[in-house]
Amino acid sequence: MGAIALVLTSAVAVGMGTLGSWGGADQLLMVGLGATIAAFLWRYASIRAVPGEEGLMVRNLLVTRTVAWDEILAVRFPEGDPWVTLELDDTDVLAVMAIQRVDGERGREEAVRLATLLGRRRSTPPPSP
Repeated sequence: MGAIALVLTSAVAVGMGTLGSWGGADQLLMVGLGATIAAFLWRYASIRAVPGEEGLMVRNLLVTRTVAWDEILAVRFPEGDPWVTLELDDTDVLAVMAIQRVDGERGREEAVRLATLLGRRRSTPPPSP
């Protein structure tokens, strides 16, 4: 989809420069819009949560953060929340956009799986989501 956005905005920029009254700046802005859309879609498609030996790498839309297992106090997925959140020992809350409510039962299963994994990595098990 990102490539399509970039190709379409580039075609419009060239077409409006050739057939219309757009100048070079207008064309560059249109291509820039296509590039921005493509970059946003690429980043959105790369949202994930990857467990490792040392902790959990959470890549959200704007921020990527690796959290050590010992820093995570609880995995939460209360009704009405759009995605899973992690309660951290520094009183911060980290959203895990990779596990979303819109995914229905699969999202709930992934939340339980993350809580179970956290329980295995910690000496005291966290409450279930």
